[in-house]
Amino acid sequence: MTTRSPPRILAIAGSDSSGGAGIQADIKTIAMLGGYAMTAITAATAQNSIGVQAIAPLSGEFVGAQIRSCIDDIGVDAIKIGMLHDADIIAHTAEALHGVVAPIVLDPVMIATSGAALIDPAAIDALRQKLFPLATLITPNLPELAHILGRSLADSSQMADAAEELAAMSGAAVLAKGGHTPDARIIDILYEPGDHARAVSFDHARIDTPHTHGTGCTLSAAIATLIGHGQPLQHAVRLARKFVLAAIKAAPGFGAGNGPLGHHAVRSLD
Repeated sequence: MTTRSPPRILAIAGSDSSGGAGIQADIKTIAMLGGYAMTAITAATAQNSIGVQAIAPLSGEFVGAQIRSCIDDIGVDAIKIGMLHDADIIAHTAEALHGVVAPIVLDPVMIATSGAALIDPAAIDALRQKLFPLATLITPNLPELAHILGRSLADSSQMADAAEELAAMSGAAVLAKGGHTPDARIIDILYEPGDHARAVSFDHARIDTPHTHGTGCTLSAAIATLIGHGQPLQHAVRLARKFVLAAIKAAPGFGAGNGPLGHHAVRSLD
């Protein structure tokens, strides 16, 4: 991290009232990694460690206005996109980002840790058509990757081909996350397309804990922040995974279900 001023990171995502995921996790992550956090909130949720009790999406027009307000005045060095909820929000987000020159990390949030749906099923096509082409990196977990590709994916042995397929479809790099596999170790696969296309795998031991609420949000926000600092993609992914792992280990144990991470307790990525 060598920039003299903090990288300006715009998080476009939903609000989690319990503070574990969404915009709240993004802000904590960006701040802990030395970035300046800006937000465009797409929806408010009544949510906790047990589940999602209610969702109130904002209008796509208002989401677009938030994005433009940040970019037109403060500027932006990297963008993280999370929960978008519906096709109207997706369309206005894409319109607001048209012509913006900054790396975009797109976390295609579809299902909460608790299993609750966070996106209108009809919006998946809009996501593919309008935002995938703008993304620098897409970070689906295994169920999201299967849903996007329209086929079943059972374990990490199928992830590399699936990541390559999504990269070919979108033109973006893909980080396929293996936290939902039955494997003893968690394996993530980064596929970077292009003339020197390659797949790189990252792995670590699975931690036996229920407190993983917001891991996907945290990872994508961390990658965006580290890219904003000037880190190359592969190294940004490696450091972001270390941040998430440390935050899981430092989880405070709040809630009766899938509790939040301990973002505040991460002091080093060594």
